[in-house]
Amino acid sequence: MTSKERPADRGRRRGERLRDELLREAHEGRVTRNLSQQLVGRAIGLSDSQVSRIERGGHPDVPFVVVAQLLGVVGLQLSARAYPVGGGIRDAAQVALIDRLRSRVSAGFVWRTEVPMPIERDLRAWDAALFKPMLRIAIDAETRLRDVQAVDRRIMLKLRDSGFDRALILVAATRSNRLALREFGPNLRANYPIPSAVALRALVAGEDPGGNSIVVL
Repeated sequence: MTSKERPADRGRRRGERLRDELLREAHEGRVTRNLSQQLVGRAIGLSDSQVSRIERGGHPDVPFVVVAQLLGVVGLQLSARAYPVGGGIRDAAQVALIDRLRSRVSAGFVWRTEVPMPIERDLRAWDAALFKPMLRIAIDAETRLRDVQAVDRRIMLKLRDSGFDRALILVAATRSNRLALREFGPNLRANYPIPSAVALRALVAGEDPGGNSIVVL
């Protein structure tokens, strides 16, 4: 039986694939512009043999900055960003937060964790989700709210793209989180109109909370 792939292994595999794709683009860009490996190497402080080795994949530990330089000197600009996908290492506080909600939710819901987006090659995932006939509720857990507006944007995009009926942001009941919610609360009511206590009572009873909610637990 194949063991479940670890987040670190998945990250390494994806990194290697992206590195190889970028180096192929750098090679194709150099050839298209009729630039020699010697000329490219001189522009970034490498020998032509080093450039050749990198392009052929013979330098698996090529620095990220060098990849960007190789692309830059052939007229290509590297752009990259990271976004939450689920499946990463969770700290004890996040695990405990998710477990607290799960212990309260009615057995009438089907509970699932690490629920992927229904879009091919979209690596995002919900931390958990609740299912009943004609009702799907997505859940993301936040132990510390550092940027409330960024969390809101992320959740709304995932909700749009996943097609779930409801989204819950599960927030740890800490002083700093309450202060953050108090500050941004008025701006969040349009997207999360159901009060925390109302949503939680509905989940305990196995009912539809009636809308999106920020549940403080």
